[in-house]
Amino acid sequence: MYLFTSEVVSPGHPDKCADIIADSIVDRLIIEDPKSRVASEVFVAGKHVIIGGEVTSNANVSEAEYVQIVKDALAGIGYDGKSAFTKEQCLHPDDVKVQVLLNRQSPDINQGVDQEDGEVGAGDQGIMFGYASSETADYMPAAITYARMLSDKVYHYALKHNHKLGVDIKTQVTLDYGTKENFENCNPQSIHTIVVSAPSNEDMDIVEVRELLQGLIDDTGLPTDLYHPEKTIIHLNPTGRYVNHSSLHDSGLTGRKLIVDSFGGYAPIGGGAQSSKDYTKVDRSGLYAARWLAKHIVASGYAKKCNVQISYAIGVARPTSVSVDTYGTVVEGLNDDKLSEFVSENFSLTPNWITDKFGLDHPSEENFLYADVAARGQVGQSDYPWEKLDAMDIFAKLK
Repeated sequence: MYLFTSEVVSPGHPDKCADIIADSIVDRLIIEDPKSRVASEVFVAGKHVIIGGEVTSNANVSEAEYVQIVKDALAGIGYDGKSAFTKEQCLHPDDVKVQVLLNRQSPDINQGVDQEDGEVGAGDQGIMFGYASSETADYMPAAITYARMLSDKVYHYALKHNHKLGVDIKTQVTLDYGTKENFENCNPQSIHTIVVSAPSNEDMDIVEVRELLQGLIDDTGLPTDLYHPEKTIIHLNPTGRYVNHSSLHDSGLTGRKLIVDSFGGYAPIGGGAQSSKDYTKVDRSGLYAARWLAKHIVASGYAKKCNVQISYAIGVARPTSVSVDTYGTVVEGLNDDKLSEFVSENFSLTPNWITDKFGLDHPSEENFLYADVAARGQVGQSDYPWEKLDAMDIFAKLK
Protein backbone atom coordinates (compact mmCIF):
# COMPACT_ATOMS: atom_id res chain seq x y z
CA MET A 1 0.00 0.00 0.00
CA TYR A 2 0.94 3.64 -0.51
CA LEU A 3 -1.73 5.85 1.07
CA PHE A 4 -2.55 9.54 0.75
CA THR A 5 -5.42 11.40 2.44
CA SER A 6 -7.30 14.66 1.90
CA GLU A 7 -10.13 16.17 3.93
CA VAL A 8 -12.93 18.62 3.14
CA VAL A 9 -15.35 20.60 5.27
CA SER A 10 -18.77 21.84 4.18
CA PRO A 11 -19.92 25.49 4.15
CA GLY A 12 -21.52 24.86 7.55
CA HIS A 13 -18.18 24.31 9.27
CA PRO A 14 -17.42 27.33 11.51
CA ASP A 15 -14.16 28.14 9.70
CA LYS A 16 -15.99 28.15 6.38
CA CYS A 17 -18.77 30.27 7.87
CA ALA A 18 -16.10 32.85 8.68
CA ASP A 19 -14.70 32.66 5.13
CA ILE A 20 -18.15 32.97 3.55
CA ILE A 21 -19.11 35.95 5.72
CA ALA A 22 -15.79 37.65 4.89
CA ASP A 23 -16.24 37.13 1.16
CA SER A 24 -19.89 38.21 1.30
CA ILE A 25 -18.47 41.53 2.52
CA VAL A 26 -15.89 41.52 -0.30
CA ASP A 27 -18.69 40.93 -2.83
CA ARG A 28 -20.83 43.73 -1.44
CA LEU A 29 -18.00 46.27 -1.45
CA ILE A 30 -16.52 45.43 -4.86
CA ILE A 31 -19.91 45.19 -6.59
CA GLU A 32 -20.72 48.70 -5.35
CA ASP A 33 -17.18 50.06 -5.86
CA PRO A 34 -14.86 47.91 -8.04
CA LYS A 35 -11.82 49.74 -6.66
CA SER A 36 -12.55 48.76 -3.07
CA ARG A 37 -9.58 47.62 -1.04
CA VAL A 38 -10.50 44.98 1.51
CA ALA A 39 -8.50 43.01 4.08
CA SER A 40 -10.94 41.96 6.77
CA GLU A 41 -11.00 38.99 9.12
CA VAL A 42 -13.99 37.25 10.66
CA PHE A 43 -14.09 35.39 13.96
CA VAL A 44 -17.13 33.30 14.82
CA ALA A 45 -17.46 32.07 18.41
CA GLY A 46 -20.67 30.99 20.03
CA LYS A 47 -23.33 33.51 19.04
CA HIS A 48 -20.75 36.22 18.36
CA VAL A 49 -19.34 37.32 14.99
CA ILE A 50 -16.46 39.80 15.02
CA ILE A 51 -15.44 41.55 11.80
CA GLY A 52 -12.08 43.31 11.93
CA GLY A 53 -9.51 44.64 9.52
CA GLU A 54 -9.09 47.35 6.91
CA VAL A 55 -11.43 48.62 4.21
CA THR A 56 -11.07 51.54 1.82
CA SER A 57 -14.12 51.94 -0.41
CA ASN A 58 -16.63 54.40 -1.80
CA ALA A 59 -19.31 51.82 -1.04
CA ASN A 60 -21.54 53.08 1.74
CA VAL A 61 -22.17 50.16 4.07
CA SER A 62 -23.60 50.93 7.48
CA GLU A 63 -23.04 48.85 10.59
CA ALA A 64 -26.64 47.65 10.38
CA GLU A 65 -25.96 46.48 6.82
CA TYR A 66 -22.87 44.57 7.92
CA VAL A 67 -25.06 42.83 10.49
CA GLN A 68 -27.54 41.92 7.78
CA ILE A 69 -24.76 40.62 5.51
CA VAL A 70 -23.70 38.28 8.33
CA LYS A 71 -27.21 37.01 8.99
CA ASP A 72 -27.99 36.54 5.30
CA ALA A 73 -24.74 34.61 4.83
CA LEU A 74 -25.49 32.31 7.75
CA ALA A 75 -29.05 31.72 6.55
CA GLY A 76 -27.76 30.89 3.07
CA ILE A 77 -25.32 28.39 4.56
CA GLY A 78 -28.18 26.61 6.33
CA TYR A 79 -28.24 28.27 9.74
CA ASP A 80 -31.65 29.77 9.03
CA GLY A 81 -33.46 28.78 12.22
CA LYS A 82 -35.71 26.36 10.34
CA SER A 83 -33.96 23.07 11.08
CA ALA A 84 -34.90 20.50 13.70
CA PHE A 85 -31.90 21.52 15.82
CA THR A 86 -32.53 23.65 18.89
CA LYS A 87 -30.83 26.95 19.75
CA GLU A 88 -28.59 25.01 22.12
CA GLN A 89 -27.59 22.51 19.44
CA CYS A 90 -26.67 24.88 16.59
CA LEU A 91 -26.48 28.55 15.68
CA HIS A 92 -29.69 30.45 14.89
CA PRO A 93 -29.30 33.74 13.00
CA ASP A 94 -31.68 35.70 15.24
CA ASP A 95 -29.34 35.09 18.17
CA VAL A 96 -26.22 36.35 16.42
CA LYS A 97 -24.45 39.37 17.86
CA VAL A 98 -22.16 41.18 15.39
CA GLN A 99 -19.27 43.49 16.23
CA VAL A 100 -17.73 45.57 13.42
CA LEU A 101 -14.13 46.73 13.90
CA LEU A 102 -13.08 47.98 10.46
CA ASN A 103 -10.44 50.68 9.80
CA ARG A 104 -9.23 52.31 6.59
CA GLN A 105 -6.28 50.75 4.77
CA SER A 106 -2.95 52.42 5.45
CA PRO A 107 -2.03 55.14 2.91
CA ASP A 108 1.50 53.68 2.95
CA ILE A 109 0.07 50.60 1.21
CA ASN A 110 -2.20 52.60 -1.09
CA GLN A 111 0.67 54.57 -2.60
CA GLY A 112 2.34 51.37 -3.72
CA VAL A 113 -0.76 49.57 -4.93
CA ASP A 114 -2.53 52.30 -6.91
CA GLN A 115 0.22 53.78 -9.09
CA GLU A 116 0.16 56.93 -11.20
CA ASP A 117 0.64 55.10 -14.51
CA GLY A 118 -2.51 53.04 -13.93
CA GLU A 119 -0.61 49.90 -13.01
CA VAL A 120 -1.50 48.12 -9.80
CA GLY A 121 1.28 46.97 -7.52
CA ALA A 122 0.93 43.81 -5.51
CA GLY A 123 -1.06 44.43 -2.35
CA ASP A 124 1.45 42.47 -0.32
CA GLN A 125 4.60 40.40 -0.62
CA GLY A 126 4.26 36.65 -0.61
CA ILE A 127 4.44 33.33 -2.42
CA MET A 128 1.62 31.45 -4.15
CA PHE A 129 1.46 27.91 -5.52
CA GLY A 130 -0.84 26.57 -8.21
CA TYR A 131 -1.08 22.84 -8.85
CA ALA A 132 -2.67 20.55 -11.40
CA SER A 133 -2.78 16.78 -11.81
CA SER A 134 -3.90 14.35 -14.48
CA GLU A 135 -5.70 12.23 -11.86
CA THR A 136 -9.17 13.66 -12.57
CA ALA A 137 -11.08 15.30 -15.42
CA ASP A 138 -10.79 18.72 -13.74
CA TYR A 139 -7.02 18.27 -13.34
CA MET A 140 -7.29 18.17 -9.56
CA PRO A 141 -5.76 15.59 -7.21
CA ALA A 142 -8.03 12.62 -6.69
CA ALA A 143 -8.38 12.44 -2.90
CA ILE A 144 -9.63 16.00 -2.45
CA THR A 145 -11.85 15.68 -5.53
CA TYR A 146 -13.66 12.67 -4.08
CA ALA A 147 -13.79 14.20 -0.59
CA ARG A 148 -15.45 17.27 -2.12
CA MET A 149 -17.93 15.10 -3.99
CA LEU A 150 -18.92 13.40 -0.76
CA SER A 151 -19.14 16.68 1.14
CA ASP A 152 -21.33 18.24 -1.54
CA LYS A 153 -23.61 15.19 -1.59
CA VAL A 154 -24.19 15.13 2.16
CA TYR A 155 -24.38 18.93 2.49
CA HIS A 156 -27.04 19.34 -0.20
CA TYR A 157 -29.01 16.48 1.32
CA ALA A 158 -28.82 18.25 4.70
CA LEU A 159 -30.09 21.50 3.19
CA LYS A 160 -33.16 19.72 1.79
CA HIS A 161 -33.70 17.46 4.81
CA ASN A 162 -32.87 19.71 7.75
CA HIS A 163 -35.14 17.65 9.99
CA LYS A 164 -32.52 14.89 9.74
CA LEU A 165 -29.04 16.32 9.17
CA GLY A 166 -27.21 19.52 10.01
CA VAL A 167 -24.82 21.37 7.72
CA ASP A 168 -21.57 21.22 9.75
CA ILE A 169 -20.08 18.32 7.79
CA LYS A 170 -16.58 16.87 7.38
CA THR A 171 -15.42 14.26 4.89
CA GLN A 172 -12.10 12.55 4.32
CA VAL A 173 -10.82 10.21 1.62
CA THR A 174 -7.71 8.03 1.69
CA LEU A 175 -6.44 6.73 -1.63
CA ASP A 176 -4.24 3.70 -2.04
CA TYR A 177 -1.75 4.21 -4.86
CA GLY A 178 -0.23 0.78 -4.33
CA THR A 179 3.33 2.07 -4.73
CA LYS A 180 5.23 5.35 -4.47
CA GLU A 181 5.86 5.10 -8.21
CA ASN A 182 2.10 5.05 -8.87
CA PHE A 183 1.71 8.08 -6.62
CA GLU A 184 4.40 9.97 -8.49
CA ASN A 185 2.75 9.08 -11.80
CA CYS A 186 -0.81 10.03 -10.76
CA ASN A 187 -2.12 6.48 -10.82
CA PRO A 188 -4.38 5.71 -7.81
CA GLN A 189 -5.46 2.09 -7.41
CA SER A 190 -8.41 2.26 -5.02
CA ILE A 191 -10.25 4.29 -2.40
CA HIS A 192 -8.90 2.81 0.81
CA THR A 193 -10.88 4.69 3.49
CA ILE A 194 -13.81 7.12 3.65
CA VAL A 195 -14.76 9.18 6.72
CA VAL A 196 -18.02 11.15 6.91
CA SER A 197 -19.22 13.09 9.95
CA ALA A 198 -22.57 14.88 9.77
CA PRO A 199 -24.71 16.17 12.65
CA SER A 200 -28.01 14.35 13.04
CA ASN A 201 -31.30 14.97 14.79
CA GLU A 202 -31.06 13.68 18.36
CA ASP A 203 -34.15 11.50 17.77
CA MET A 204 -32.35 9.50 15.06
CA ASP A 205 -30.72 6.23 16.07
CA ILE A 206 -27.05 5.94 15.09
CA VAL A 207 -27.85 2.88 12.97
CA GLU A 208 -30.35 4.94 10.97
CA VAL A 209 -27.86 7.78 10.60
CA ARG A 210 -25.14 5.48 9.33
CA GLU A 211 -27.48 3.78 6.88
CA LEU A 212 -28.48 7.20 5.55
CA LEU A 213 -24.87 8.33 5.13
CA GLN A 214 -23.87 5.03 3.50
CA GLY A 215 -26.67 5.46 0.97
CA LEU A 216 -25.45 8.97 0.16
CA ILE A 217 -21.90 7.70 -0.33
CA ASP A 218 -23.08 4.97 -2.68
CA ASP A 219 -25.08 7.55 -4.66
CA THR A 220 -22.26 10.11 -4.94
CA GLY A 221 -20.87 8.79 -8.20
CA LEU A 222 -17.40 7.85 -7.02
CA PRO A 223 -15.46 6.06 -9.79
CA THR A 224 -16.40 2.39 -9.78
CA ASP A 225 -12.86 1.30 -10.60
CA LEU A 226 -11.67 2.87 -7.33
CA TYR A 227 -14.62 2.62 -4.93
CA HIS A 228 -15.57 -0.88 -3.82
CA PRO A 229 -18.18 -0.74 -1.02
CA GLU A 230 -17.33 -4.23 0.15
CA LYS A 231 -13.60 -3.43 0.44
CA THR A 232 -13.40 0.28 1.26
CA ILE A 233 -13.06 1.03 4.99
CA ILE A 234 -15.87 3.41 5.93
CA HIS A 235 -16.22 5.41 9.17
CA LEU A 236 -19.59 7.15 9.58
CA ASN A 237 -20.04 9.49 12.56
CA PRO A 238 -17.34 7.44 14.27
CA THR A 239 -17.91 8.95 17.75
CA GLY A 240 -21.43 7.51 17.70
CA ARG A 241 -23.23 10.76 18.56
CA TYR A 242 -22.95 14.04 16.68
CA VAL A 243 -25.84 16.39 17.42
CA ASN A 244 -24.33 19.63 18.76
CA HIS A 245 -22.54 21.60 16.05
CA SER A 246 -21.82 25.03 14.50
CA SER A 247 -19.88 27.85 16.17
CA LEU A 248 -21.79 27.22 19.40
CA HIS A 249 -19.55 24.20 19.87
CA ASP A 250 -16.46 24.98 17.73
CA SER A 251 -15.23 28.49 16.91
CA GLY A 252 -14.33 29.57 13.36
CA LEU A 253 -11.80 31.93 11.82
CA THR A 254 -11.01 33.09 8.29
CA GLY A 255 -8.09 31.41 6.58
CA ARG A 256 -7.92 28.22 8.63
CA LYS A 257 -8.89 25.85 5.81
CA LEU A 258 -6.24 26.65 3.21
CA ILE A 259 -5.47 23.00 2.39
CA VAL A 260 -9.19 22.26 2.04
CA ASP A 261 -9.54 25.32 -0.19
CA SER A 262 -6.67 24.38 -2.47
CA PHE A 263 -5.14 20.99 -3.30
CA GLY A 264 -5.75 18.77 -0.29
CA GLY A 265 -2.11 18.58 0.76
CA TYR A 266 -0.80 17.34 -2.60
CA ALA A 267 1.08 20.61 -3.17
CA PRO A 268 2.72 23.38 -1.11
CA ILE A 269 0.71 26.41 -0.12
CA GLY A 270 1.93 29.97 0.27
CA GLY A 271 0.34 30.34 3.69
CA GLY A 272 -1.76 33.41 2.91
CA ALA A 273 -5.55 33.14 2.92
CA GLN A 274 -7.70 34.05 -0.06
CA SER A 275 -11.04 34.81 1.55
CA SER A 276 -11.55 38.29 3.04
CA LYS A 277 -9.23 39.99 0.53
CA ASP A 278 -9.78 42.05 -2.60
CA TYR A 279 -8.18 41.09 -5.92
CA THR A 280 -5.07 43.29 -5.49
CA LYS A 281 -3.99 40.99 -2.67
CA VAL A 282 -1.85 38.46 -4.49
CA ASP A 283 -2.54 35.76 -1.92
CA ARG A 284 -5.84 35.58 -3.75
CA SER A 285 -5.16 36.57 -7.35
CA GLY A 286 -1.73 34.91 -7.48
CA LEU A 287 -3.21 31.55 -6.49
CA TYR A 288 -5.79 31.83 -9.27
CA ALA A 289 -3.13 32.67 -11.86
CA ALA A 290 -0.76 29.91 -10.72
CA ARG A 291 -3.56 27.31 -10.82
CA TRP A 292 -4.57 28.50 -14.32
CA LEU A 293 -1.00 28.11 -15.55
CA ALA A 294 -0.46 24.68 -13.98
CA LYS A 295 -3.77 23.42 -15.36
CA HIS A 296 -2.84 24.50 -18.88
CA ILE A 297 0.55 22.76 -18.68
CA VAL A 298 -1.03 19.44 -17.64
CA ALA A 299 -4.00 19.77 -20.01
CA SER A 300 -1.56 20.41 -22.87
CA GLY A 301 0.00 17.02 -22.19
CA TYR A 302 3.38 18.40 -21.15
CA ALA A 303 3.37 16.75 -17.71
CA LYS A 304 1.28 14.44 -15.54
CA LYS A 305 1.35 16.97 -12.71
CA CYS A 306 2.65 20.47 -12.30
CA ASN A 307 3.28 23.02 -9.59
CA VAL A 308 3.74 26.72 -10.40
CA GLN A 309 5.19 29.10 -7.84
CA ILE A 310 4.79 32.88 -8.17
CA SER A 311 6.21 35.45 -5.75
CA TYR A 312 5.62 39.20 -5.37
CA ALA A 313 6.97 42.24 -3.56
CA ILE A 314 4.50 44.72 -2.10
CA GLY A 315 3.90 47.66 -4.42
CA VAL A 316 5.71 45.97 -7.35
CA ALA A 317 3.56 44.87 -10.28
CA ARG A 318 5.52 42.07 -11.94
CA PRO A 319 6.37 38.92 -10.02
CA THR A 320 9.77 38.66 -8.39
CA SER A 321 9.95 35.03 -9.54
CA VAL A 322 8.05 32.38 -11.50
CA SER A 323 9.03 28.71 -11.39
CA VAL A 324 7.53 25.48 -12.73
CA ASP A 325 8.04 22.04 -11.17
CA THR A 326 6.64 18.97 -12.94
CA TYR A 327 8.00 16.47 -10.40
CA GLY A 328 9.91 14.58 -13.07
CA THR A 329 6.81 13.91 -15.21
CA VAL A 330 7.62 16.37 -18.02
CA VAL A 331 7.54 14.95 -21.55
CA GLU A 332 10.68 14.34 -23.55
CA GLY A 333 12.01 17.47 -25.23
CA LEU A 334 10.87 19.80 -22.47
CA ASN A 335 12.13 20.55 -18.99
CA ASP A 336 11.08 22.71 -16.07
CA ASP A 337 13.53 25.46 -17.03
CA LYS A 338 11.93 25.84 -20.46
CA LEU A 339 8.43 25.81 -18.96
CA SER A 340 9.37 28.47 -16.40
CA GLU A 341 10.92 30.67 -19.08
CA PHE A 342 7.90 30.21 -21.36
CA VAL A 343 5.45 31.25 -18.67
CA SER A 344 7.52 34.31 -17.72
CA GLU A 345 7.83 35.45 -21.33
CA ASN A 346 4.20 34.98 -22.33
CA PHE A 347 2.24 36.15 -19.28
CA SER A 348 3.01 39.34 -17.36
CA LEU A 349 1.16 38.11 -14.24
CA THR A 350 0.79 41.61 -12.84
CA PRO A 351 -2.23 42.21 -10.58
CA ASN A 352 -3.82 44.21 -13.44
CA TRP A 353 -3.28 41.36 -15.92
CA ILE A 354 -4.73 38.78 -13.55
CA THR A 355 -7.68 41.02 -12.65
CA ASP A 356 -8.55 41.70 -16.28
CA LYS A 357 -8.03 38.08 -17.32
CA PHE A 358 -10.46 36.67 -14.79
CA GLY A 359 -12.74 39.67 -14.19
CA LEU A 360 -11.82 39.75 -10.53
CA ASP A 361 -13.07 43.33 -10.11
CA HIS A 362 -16.57 42.40 -11.31
CA PRO A 363 -18.01 39.63 -9.15
CA SER A 364 -21.61 38.90 -10.10
CA GLU A 365 -24.21 36.15 -10.19
CA GLU A 366 -23.38 35.64 -13.88
CA ASN A 367 -19.59 35.51 -13.51
CA PHE A 368 -18.73 34.36 -10.00
CA LEU A 369 -19.20 35.51 -6.41
CA TYR A 370 -16.37 35.42 -3.92
CA ALA A 371 -18.72 34.07 -1.24
CA ASP A 372 -19.54 31.11 -3.50
CA VAL A 373 -15.83 30.50 -4.06
CA ALA A 374 -15.30 30.56 -0.29
CA ALA A 375 -18.01 27.93 0.11
CA ARG A 376 -16.91 25.60 -2.70
CA GLY A 377 -13.11 25.89 -2.64
CA GLN A 378 -10.78 28.44 -4.21
CA VAL A 379 -9.78 26.18 -7.11
CA GLY A 380 -10.98 23.09 -8.93
CA GLN A 381 -14.53 24.14 -9.84
CA SER A 382 -14.95 24.14 -13.62
CA ASP A 383 -17.18 27.24 -13.73
CA TYR A 384 -14.59 29.57 -12.17
CA PRO A 385 -12.94 31.95 -14.69
CA TRP A 386 -9.46 30.83 -13.58
CA GLU A 387 -10.36 27.20 -14.35
CA LYS A 388 -11.09 27.80 -18.04
CA LEU A 389 -8.63 26.28 -20.52
CA ASP A 390 -8.83 29.32 -22.80
CA ALA A 391 -5.15 29.70 -23.72
CA MET A 392 -4.36 26.27 -25.13
CA ASP A 393 -3.31 27.91 -28.40
CA ILE A 394 -0.61 29.87 -26.62
CA PHE A 395 0.72 26.80 -24.83
CA ALA A 396 0.66 24.88 -28.13
CA LYS A 397 3.64 27.02 -29.20
CA LEU A 398 5.80 24.89 -26.92
CA LYS A 399 5.38 21.86 -29.23
